[in-house]
Amino acid sequence: MFDKLFEAQQKAGEMKKRLDAITVTGTAEGGKITVTANGNKVLQTVAIDEEFYKEADKEELEELLVVAVNKAMQQADNINQTEMAAMTKDMFGDLGGLGGMFGK
Repeated sequence: MFDKLFEAQQKAGEMKKRLDAITVTGTAEGGKITVTANGNKVLQTVAIDEEFYKEADKEELEELLVVAVNKAMQQADNINQTEMAAMTKDMFGDLGGLGGMFGK
């Protein structure tokens, strides 16, 4: 039992490292706002086009930042779920074909 626990901890650490190395991007207003994050949903950068920044009002800027961040977080979440499914499959196999019961 402890072997499985140790293996799970080790694989989780490896997965975290892989996700740290993956970059996802969310954009809004045709790329005038770009947000990057890693696969662990940690925000890395926010870039706002200078011309857009000069023209936009505070409320518009705040709303579009939320849109861009949510897009990046959704991508990170999708990658995170894919990595988790792969790790689970590696550890437990296909569970004798029962894996299809859970949507995969």
